Amino acid sequence: MAFKLHPQFKLNGHTFSNEELKEVSYSLIKEGEDFEKEIGDFILDWLSDDSELTIRTSGSTGVPKRVGLKKIHMVNSAKVTGDYFGLEAGDRVLLCLSTGYIAGQMMLVRAMVLGLELDFVAPTSRPLDRITKSYKFCAMVPLQLASSLNNLDRIHTLIVGGAPVSSKLKRLIKESTTRIFETYGMTETITHVAVRPLSQFETGADHDVFEILEDISISQDDRKCLVINAPNISDNPVITNDIVEIISDKEFRWLGRFDNVINSGGVKLIPEKIEDKLAAVIKSNFFISAIPDEHLGQKLILIVEGKTIDNLQEMIGDLDLDKFEKPKETLYVPQFKYTVNGKIIRDKTLSLIKNK
Repeated sequence: MAFKLHPQFKLNGHTFSNEELKEVSYSLIKEGEDFEKEIGDFILDWLSDDSELTIRTSGSTGVPKRVGLKKIHMVNSAKVTGDYFGLEAGDRVLLCLSTGYIAGQMMLVRAMVLGLELDFVAPTSRPLDRITKSYKFCAMVPLQLASSLNNLDRIHTLIVGGAPVSSKLKRLIKESTTRIFETYGMTETITHVAVRPLSQFETGADHDVFEILEDISISQDDRKCLVINAPNISDNPVITNDIVEIISDKEFRWLGRFDNVINSGGVKLIPEKIEDKLAAVIKSNFFISAIPDEHLGQKLILIVEGKTIDNLQEMIGDLDLDKFEKPKETLYVPQFKYTVNGKIIRDKTLSLIKNK
């Protein structure tokens, strides 16, 4: 059965019936810019009689692929998000992400399900530059957030995901009056299943811990990786490659990716934990990786984007690093490889060095 629009749903200020919205979608596909064609395509798919949609992943945590998602699960996800962030029919929200991927698509779904008034703009790196209205809710990737700091007062609540939020950016937004949350999730979980606050609007909050949303439970497998059980949005448990520390049945701390674990001289090292410490002295983009070593098996290395940093070894020496966590070598790359969400593609960036 076709999905019925919420009667208070608006798109760029206009109310539509299902048939009228289909006509608008056809116009966007025929006459719109590339990002508008994606909006039109998704809306037509959503309003079709199909009970399931095929969504492409961004490849931020692996090889890009296509995932089948049930519409009823997407509706359930939209309602949980609405409840958590206090979204009500008639609230104005902004779509500034590509609707070729799940994060942007779910902004449309939330609006159509909850009766929100959604405006859309091109998914550029500076989405708020020409915005004059104020919005209750918006979703961005870190690159967009970093470029929108001077205009954040136009957004009441902002969620940011798709790539890790850097320590530098966290410092810049800490005192923001906008309610800013980092999200945890993936296409298979229909965007976020957990959030943690980044701005200081909530005193006493643990800004290092993710809180899971309602009707979701978590556990760990034998690798210490997160397992998500969310029957309202997924028929089967979602087994991730994210190493976590479970704080309670509602909270966990993200430590790093299992794929990135380095075994150096028999010691297992999580790059992301080391990177958190190094962020105190390195302002450029960087990451920890490893290269083969005859004695250690894998040798820990630091890869930095851009120019050589003076006195870097001395600054690293002053940090609280275990001896195994100290990089054995530092390599510089003029330009890293990134996903569409602005996340560093570690293996492709590392191959730039290997192919020299």
